[in-house]
Amino acid sequence: MPGSPAILLHSNPVRVAYACVSILVGLTGGLGNALFIANLPNIQGDLGLTPSEAAWLPASYFMVNVSTNLLLIKFRQQYGLRRFAEIGLAIYAALTIAHVFVEGFAMAVFVRAASGLAAGTTTSLALLYMLQAFRRADLPKGVIIGFGLTQFATPIAWLLSPALLDLDEWHRLYVFESGLALCSLAAVVILKLPLGERIKVFEPLDFLTFALLAPALALLAAVLAQGRVQWWFEQPWIAYALVIALLLICVALMIEHHRRNPLLHTRWLGTAGMLRFAFGALALRFILSEQTYGAVGLLQTLGMGADQLQPLYAVMLLGLALGVLVSAMTFSPKTALPQVVVSILLIGVGSFLDIGATNLTRPQNMYLSQALLSFAGGMFLGPLMITGIGRALSAGPSYLVSFVVLFSITQSLGGLAGPAVFGTYQTVREKYHSSHLTEQIDPSNPQVAARLQLQGQRYAATQTDPVLRQAQGAAMLSQTITREANVLAFNDVFRLIGFLSIGLLGWSLFHTVRLARLSNKAPTS
Repeated sequence: MPGSPAILLHSNPVRVAYACVSILVGLTGGLGNALFIANLPNIQGDLGLTPSEAAWLPASYFMVNVSTNLLLIKFRQQYGLRRFAEIGLAIYAALTIAHVFVEGFAMAVFVRAASGLAAGTTTSLALLYMLQAFRRADLPKGVIIGFGLTQFATPIAWLLSPALLDLDEWHRLYVFESGLALCSLAAVVILKLPLGERIKVFEPLDFLTFALLAPALALLAAVLAQGRVQWWFEQPWIAYALVIALLLICVALMIEHHRRNPLLHTRWLGTAGMLRFAFGALALRFILSEQTYGAVGLLQTLGMGADQLQPLYAVMLLGLALGVLVSAMTFSPKTALPQVVVSILLIGVGSFLDIGATNLTRPQNMYLSQALLSFAGGMFLGPLMITGIGRALSAGPSYLVSFVVLFSITQSLGGLAGPAVFGTYQTVREKYHSSHLTEQIDPSNPQVAARLQLQGQRYAATQTDPVLRQAQGAAMLSQTITREANVLAFNDVFRLIGFLSIGLLGWSLFHTVRLARLSNKAPTS
């Protein structure tokens, strides 16, 4: 296909080299942002940012990343892979190096946005390099492994963060990120992809569509990232952003709907099959937030830092690697749907295993549940992607751009919507549980009075005033209530995700059976 390299028969050492470059480039795209998110509290404190300002840093990454594929695929098709790779990585490396020397909130936002643009480049390059490591008959395995690499960044970032921070606070994160970018740039310059066909594909209306959709998707990403922090109904700009995003999307889709050579094939994307595919892809990424927000959020609320979470992320990395490996080894057109269904089932099982957490829950108590969730995350992405690519190519090569844009939007917005929705639900449930627990605190109750007196005795060595001691004891008891309310609220989140997984599983099985019946009846009709 135009924009893709020729699949040549390489020697084994060259195949290994292509696979190594794929791993390096794939990790570069996601590891920088994953390291940033893992150490966001330290960076926020060092830069003196408010929670709202700190939330803009990861938000800027997704605001750019969500729309990059609108033009990047056509750029590859018209200008070639080598320009695509070298220009993208060179810009990213230059910005990360600049950020090592130029600090500040504005520069941090700018580099995070550039990282989102670079991630669109590196994800495609990681896949294309990995395909060169496989024979033509095994290309589906290459697709699964190539896409799976992009998911390894988060657990690896948490494993590396404590060591990097020990070297020189959080500044070493930028040095490490810039080093990865330079190594990736050197690797793609030395080991080039085979030449591919180039055709002229850009049309003036492509840039108009991009100018409409890019800010619309960026506004949606900003709302999802900031809604829970600034609260949905407190900031007027959130409503204005949603209205503007909706208008821009409608105008862009109207333009694309009436074009002879559209960037997005709206009629195909609006078919029942593609709408079901988009919903399924979005829902899977949405419920996987149980891991990134639910389990990790609970442990962080209980005071667990990066050092304590390292063993848990090692388990997640192992589960993810096994999921990708099993998916690649067992994939076939007949097993693609069962793999996705099994992934949904494992997410539901893992969520229900986490229900019942207490203030004594520690990372080792979540090894099994998070291993299941990581395995599911590694298993579903490749088959889902291959299934969608097959549908796009069966409609025509020009439909591939539409599919890639759709898939990237579902994964980016799904990854943002999960923490936004579940975080909001957790906040609401925490207020409910806190109110319910506070109602049961009656100072005239002998047990409560004894607990308040015991809490106040802790300050006897430093506070001689009995009234102040009692007030401090009451404040400590209030903190305990808040902690318990948060734990109960996270259990509600786990329960909600479990029920959503059951609903998604039932919906998937229903359509699977329905489509199977239709296919069986088709030859006889």
